[in-house]
Amino acid sequence: MLLFVIRILYAMVCVGTIASFVTVEGLPEPFATHRVTSFILLLLASQIVTFLDILIPQKRIDVVSAIYFGLLIGFMLSWLTNLALSPVILGNFRPVTLMLTNLILPYLCVTLLLQTRDKFRFIIPYIEFARDVRGGRPYVLDTSALIDGRIADVLETRIIDAPIVIPSFVLKELQDIADSGDKLRRNRGRRGLDVVSRLQSNTNIELRIHEVKEGPKEGETVDQRLVDLTRELRGAVVTNDFNLNKVASVLGVDVINLNDLANCLKPKHLPGERIVLKLVKPGETSGQGVGYLDDGTMVVCEDGGSMVGKEAEIVVKSVRQSSAGRMIFGRLPEPSDR
Repeated sequence: MLLFVIRILYAMVCVGTIASFVTVEGLPEPFATHRVTSFILLLLASQIVTFLDILIPQKRIDVVSAIYFGLLIGFMLSWLTNLALSPVILGNFRPVTLMLTNLILPYLCVTLLLQTRDKFRFIIPYIEFARDVRGGRPYVLDTSALIDGRIADVLETRIIDAPIVIPSFVLKELQDIADSGDKLRRNRGRRGLDVVSRLQSNTNIELRIHEVKEGPKEGETVDQRLVDLTRELRGAVVTNDFNLNKVASVLGVDVINLNDLANCLKPKHLPGERIVLKLVKPGETSGQGVGYLDDGTMVVCEDGGSMVGKEAEIVVKSVRQSSAGRMIFGRLPEPSDR
């Protein structure tokens, strides 16, 4: 709405300014002879920028900045070059030299900055083209991560302090799956949409739905579009799709695989394993003995009361994980375990 008002005001200012210009006395030809035609042509010329603004709604600050600074530096170099060469260039060649430098140097500066805009901030430290986002680079979620749902649990722990991006084409794929005739696929799609709603309702998460206006290229898959978008955003893909993991890794895009993350967080001690430790005190229940691993994990031996103060071999029965920490429950070996 604000842009619409600004465009209307700009058009009104252009109409008034150009009307004042074509109605003054002493206009040069052909403006003085064709005032109405001149008014229309000048008004159309002034509205070209509005047309381009509407035609290109998605503008990248790094591209705009590179073009702006490229033109600024290019024309400055052109002026300095002509100033330095003026004593040695004959008068007849000065207009030609001025024209060529004004054409060539701005073009070279613009193209150079566009090709090296990611490194330009090291040349001029106070100019930063990349958007400053909270917590660093964004994490881009794919369809499998949303359907899986564990990413919502991970984000609720606040261990990840980074922007979360869901591309619009990923949402479209979830909607297509939710509208599927197959009941299993439909349930998976609805689960993914529920996870999106859950993320949106969490005020501690910086969630952004990234609108992608362009449609897919011929033969381009959702995974390829996801990898390209992640590279453009300088982020990382969050997925549990093995194939997407491989493709992104090959193309140099960082991947956070939820399955790998889950494997890292699995208990180190599984039921049936044996651990040796010293029971240091009785437990809360009669007959229990309590000991601690090197990392501080509490081990409760159900029938280890008689072994308090001694080292004992314990067979793990279960592992309980909670926000308060991890506890291992076990028992002393029986003759049948030998």
